[in-house]
Amino acid sequence: MARRVILPILRQRARDGAMVGRGDGGQGSGAGLSRRAALAGLAAAAAATLPALADAPARSPRPAPRPGAAARVASAGAAGGRAPAATAAETIAAARLGGRVGCAVIDVATGATLDAVDPDLPLPPASVAKVLTTLYALDRLGPSHRFVTRVVSEASGDVVLTGTGDPTLSTDGLGDLAAAVRAQGVVGVTGRYAVNAAALPALPMIDDSQPVHAGYNPGIAGLNLNFNRVHVEWRRTAEGWRVQVDARGERFVPLVRGAQVRIVARDRPVFTYDAARDGTEIWTVAAGALNQNGSRWLPTRRPAAYAGEVFRTLAAAQGVRLPVQVVTGGTVAGTVLAELRSDPLGPMLREMLRHSTNLTAEVVGLTASGAGGLPASAGAMAEWLGGRYGVSARLVDHSGLGPASRISARAMATVLAAAWRAGALPPLLRAFPVREGGGGPAVAAKTGTLTFVSGLGGYATTATGRVLAFAIFAADLARRDALGRDDRERPPGGPEWTRRARAMQARLVDGWAAAFA
Repeated sequence: MARRVILPILRQRARDGAMVGRGDGGQGSGAGLSRRAALAGLAAAAAATLPALADAPARSPRPAPRPGAAARVASAGAAGGRAPAATAAETIAAARLGGRVGCAVIDVATGATLDAVDPDLPLPPASVAKVLTTLYALDRLGPSHRFVTRVVSEASGDVVLTGTGDPTLSTDGLGDLAAAVRAQGVVGVTGRYAVNAAALPALPMIDDSQPVHAGYNPGIAGLNLNFNRVHVEWRRTAEGWRVQVDARGERFVPLVRGAQVRIVARDRPVFTYDAARDGTEIWTVAAGALNQNGSRWLPTRRPAAYAGEVFRTLAAAQGVRLPVQVVTGGTVAGTVLAELRSDPLGPMLREMLRHSTNLTAEVVGLTASGAGGLPASAGAMAEWLGGRYGVSARLVDHSGLGPASRISARAMATVLAAAWRAGALPPLLRAFPVREGGGGPAVAAKTGTLTFVSGLGGYATTATGRVLAFAIFAADLARRDALGRDDRERPPGGPEWTRRARAMQARLVDGWAAAFA
């Protein structure tokens, strides 16, 4: 792995006021760049940070799963005790979740429904919706589709950073792109430095019902960087709080001026967000909620400007001087100075399902539909589901983050059964044991979690090799709706409710595998 250098906090800066750590391996050559290993590097970079604010998301630039969304089928499974003769209805009642639960299990070979409780009740799928997005994107774009980020020299003298929405673009990837531009002999521009993110609609967030600081709810654009999150690090000194905002990667750590974080003397709210007239994103953090030192990732609502600023800093570090960017639209035409290609869509979707990255789901869904916003795009995907699988769904996005989406357990299990027969989905899903300590059926599934909403959908292979497709959705929407926006990340009783839901799901799957072996 390339050596990573981080300059002392707030002391060493490049001439334009941005701090850049540079290590070995940062120089590229030629106009084309191969696949980058940036995501692993970004995760390693985050490991060196200070302790985080209590209950903050994980500090890797890959957004961590929502609180409670990490698949805990093994620990929540049959070890909790399930009578072998218990029916699905009895198992659901024993969980004491409140609200409503719907479930269905289908034999993938015959398409027959083997067991069900309220199977046609529409409920929020949460991140299980990413299974639908995966199938949609593979059908519309193909598994070899790649997203491309380019630097283009136009006849006017403008140099344009433009993208097609790559949701996995990293700071280190932009650093390599800047090195490739310098390798073409470019040291400056005669016109403007433009940022064009018009390939996708510019959206400030995925879902406006989420807490304002939720890193899993960032903005979306045709240029996305570090999953559209900025890294914030704070340190308490004798002189007061010192705060650094950066776009750290493994080899490059540029400071970010377009987002400012101020620590203020209050206890609540923990975070506030606003945007200044010049577009600067302004966060305040309650001092009463902070540890002595800490760090976390916060979402950016202006992804294109964020990516443009970071690329300008990295270009300066390579000796390419660019003026302050202007954000433009329209078609980009000219000479391609350098380009960066993402991994193919297939591996990208596998990572999306494993880490439940909302930004990736929204980008691939929007790209697949070509629609101008999330409601229209999600509606196009729902229409496609009806035509392809004969099921109905109401969808408001591609990630499942919006609680207004609805699909029944039978509809989801029907799609899963058909997808198994087609062979596209099973290799992308993660394997989960349902019994603590091992044993039980082989299960590959996708979890989904919102506050007081829990879903699980996937496949169970029985001891005789029979494959079952199943979907289980649980939601206490009245309890969720009673919460304020800023209280939905970890409300009282929320984690316990999720644990009971996960245990119920594991017992249902284990029971079905035994009953229908």
